[in-house]
Amino acid sequence: MVKKIALGSDHAGFEEKERLKKTLDEIGIAYEDVGTYSTDSVDYPDFARKVGEAVAKGEAEQGIIVCGSGIGVAIAANKVHGVRAAQAWNEETAKLARQHNDANVLTIGARVIPEAEIPNIVKAWFSADFEGGRHEKRVEKITALES
Repeated sequence: MVKKIALGSDHAGFEEKERLKKTLDEIGIAYEDVGTYSTDSVDYPDFARKVGEAVAKGEAEQGIIVCGSGIGVAIAANKVHGVRAAQAWNEETAKLARQHNDANVLTIGARVIPEAEIPNIVKAWFSADFEGGRHEKRVEKITALES
């Protein structure tokens, strides 16, 4: 079980990030909130970087980033060496990102996913583990792209 994650958002994801804290508390996942801390406009790459670097440095085992679409933060976080960020839009994509891709950062689009579904996506993410096996060499090839 994951012990601690980095949790971040931009202004568009701020309110959902705050709601997710309750879900994380319920399932026993500790988190460090790396911002943003309001709905004031900010640049999403700054917070994707904070989450990504926390994961890459081992300060957090995984990360969650919330923005309007989930796309921009995924692109930005994936620029951090060692991060495999995946955007999930339902429970199945959240599980597959963990099981097949060993993703270590989950990105969520607060404006494109119904609010009631987001906690289920997060729970599905944390219920899944990397399966290894045939997926191992593929993840190794992804990691080699960083070199």
